[in-house]
Amino acid sequence: MRRDHRPYWLKHWQLRLRRWRARTFLLPQFDAVGVDPEIMDPGSVFVFGRNICLGNYPHLISTPDKCIRFTTLGHKGGDAFIKIGDYVLISPGVRISAAESIAIGDACMIAANVYISDSDWHGLYNRTRPFRCTAPVRLGNNVWVGDSAIIGKGVSIGDNSVIGAGSVVTKDVPANTVVAGNPAREIKQLNPRRRMITREALFADAFRQAHNMDELDKMLLDGNSLRGWLRSLLFPRRAIEDFSGN
Repeated sequence: MRRDHRPYWLKHWQLRLRRWRARTFLLPQFDAVGVDPEIMDPGSVFVFGRNICLGNYPHLISTPDKCIRFTTLGHKGGDAFIKIGDYVLISPGVRISAAESIAIGDACMIAANVYISDSDWHGLYNRTRPFRCTAPVRLGNNVWVGDSAIIGKGVSIGDNSVIGAGSVVTKDVPANTVVAGNPAREIKQLNPRRRMITREALFADAFRQAHNMDELDKMLLDGNSLRGWLRSLLFPRRAIEDFSGN
C-alpha cells in the first residue's frame, strides 16, 4: 500500500479503539503510568514483572513483528525496577530487562532493536546460578540511543549524549558525548552551551498538537471512501510509472 486509503472516520474510530485497548489491557500491567500515553500497537507491548513505571507522554512504537518488552526479575530475591521518565520515545523491538534497577531519564529516544540490561544473567564460571552479576543502569535526560545498540550492566550515560547505531556500551558515557563502536568509544563532544531542543518541546501545547494532527488527517484522507479502502486491501494495483517526462 503506497498511501493511506482509509476514510477519515474509519481512522478516527481505529485510533479510539487502539487507545481503549491500551487503557483496558496494557496500561494496568504497569505499576504507574503518566498522562497521555501513546501506544501504537498495544498487543505487541509485553510487560513481565513488578515495579515497571512509565512517565508522562510516553510514546511506544511497537509492531507485531517487532515487540517491545519490559522485564523485571529480582536479584537474589529482591525487587527489580524499571523507571521511564517523561516524553520518552521507545521504538520497535526494544527490550529492557532489569535484575536490579534501570532508570531512563526524560526526553530520551530509544531506536529500534535496542537492548538494555543491568545483568549478565549468568556467571562466567557457574552458569547454573543466574543474577550473580548485576549493576544498575542509568540514562540521563535527552539521551539518544541508536538502532540495535546494547547497553550493559553498570553503565551510566550522561545528559544529551548519543549512542551510535550498533554500539555496545560497557562503560560510563559522560554528558554531551557521542560514542560509537564495539566497545563504544568517544567520537565527538557536543557543545553544552548550545541550546538543546528536546522532545519535551513537542508537548508544550499538547492540545494544539493533537488538534493540528487531526486537521492534517482530515486533509490527507479527504475523498477516501470505505469502498476504495477495501479495494486497496483486496485488489492492490501496481502504480503506473510515467517515463514520458510529463
